[in-house]
Amino acid sequence: MTVYFVGAGPGAADLITVRGQRTMASCPVCLYAGSLVPRDLLDNCPEGARLVDTARMNLDEILAEIERAHRDGLDVARLHSGDPAVFSAVAEQMRRLDEVGIDYEMVPGVPAFSAAAAALNREFTVPGVGQTVVLTRTAARATPMPEGEDLETLGRSRSTLVLHLAVNRIEELVERLVPNYGAECPVAVVAGASREDERVLRGTLADVAGRVREAGIERTAVVVVGRVLAADRFPDSHLYSVYRCRD
Repeated sequence: MTVYFVGAGPGAADLITVRGQRTMASCPVCLYAGSLVPRDLLDNCPEGARLVDTARMNLDEILAEIERAHRDGLDVARLHSGDPAVFSAVAEQMRRLDEVGIDYEMVPGVPAFSAAAAALNREFTVPGVGQTVVLTRTAARATPMPEGEDLETLGRSRSTLVLHLAVNRIEELVERLVPNYGAECPVAVVAGASREDERVLRGTLADVAGRVREAGIERTAVVVVGRVLAADRFPDSHLYSVYRCRD
């Protein structure tokens, strides 16, 4: 018996990897967060599969479901929105599975920041403009950020900053980022990336808070800050250089 932590993607039911889809189809038990995972995605589960919505369950209750499947010898597809490698709370589940001796594997998924980039039709690493992407969050209603990972410190590099779980504190984000990025730095907010109700807001640090409040966006959004969002004059990358291709 194995627990498969499957990246369910950012929202659209067809943004799941082939491996993720096949894994779901092979597991007679599926645990998913109903508040984040699209219901259509569950159509990949085999007929008669046990479907458990974990949205209102705590860690002990989730582990109890997994241990039940383990006793019955049934593989489990544990769906997590986006990619389980980032902001998925998978680490604590794997730690508990190690303690009780239950095998597990991770199946990558399409992360929310990739879906946001697609919605914006933007590359987040542009030659001569920005070559570093920082994925982070804020500490509101969550565990404290480790020392040195505060927005002020991260912002000193002026890298492309992708903020998860932070749109409901947009005014605070602006206040903390302006000193490093400047008030005219481009910002984009993508809510429900890849979903039918996807919404995209573009602005600057000077006006993004007002735009977010006016639109009523409070959750399930990614905030992107950086010059790459408006880059139009930059050198071609070395990858497709005429001189490189001649070598």
